[in-house]
Amino acid sequence: MIRVVIAEHLDMVRAGLVLLLEREPDIKVVGSTATGSELIPTVLEYSPDVALIDVDAHERESLNAAVEIQEYLPDCRTLLMARFARLATVRQSLAAGLGGLVLKKSPPHSLGDAVRRVHTGQRVFDTDMTLAAWGNTAYPLTEREMEILQLAAAGDGISEIAHKLSLSAGTVRNYLTTIVRKMDARNRLDAVRIASSSGWI
Repeated sequence: MIRVVIAEHLDMVRAGLVLLLEREPDIKVVGSTATGSELIPTVLEYSPDVALIDVDAHERESLNAAVEIQEYLPDCRTLLMARFARLATVRQSLAAGLGGLVLKKSPPHSLGDAVRRVHTGQRVFDTDMTLAAWGNTAYPLTEREMEILQLAAAGDGISEIAHKLSLSAGTVRNYLTTIVRKMDARNRLDAVRIASSSGWI
């Protein structure tokens, strides 16, 4: 039996993933948590075979946690999930030796197969996702700007973004102004809409 811990920031999605994987006869979800500070303690508590980790909301934090899990629990494989592939995410996942990166909208059977393959030591990177990431290099934002826009898209306000990234509120406002200008958007919400429809966030 493959023991899995799921880390997903949205409660409804997390519950859906648990139900989906519990239908697989050889997979058992032993724990689930939101992404962030709870992830590593949960993995250490349950010592799963595979940690299934969402990287949409807190990408850098989730990637760092996946790397730490591999260091603390080398027998635990890491499989990342995302709505779309950013080039930086694919590159960092590959460079860090993580188990894989799959799309959240993949067919239900694909997720179970990916968990099985990662458990056996294979690396599983969704082909379409990876090719899209390598071809999607035309966005105008820097890594930091994209990080701030992702947090804004997740619903974080200026003070929350500033706290998470250890920046001042004024610096975050300046970044958001630059993002809106670079994307030729009307405002922050329009910038999020453009980025989302372009597949950047």
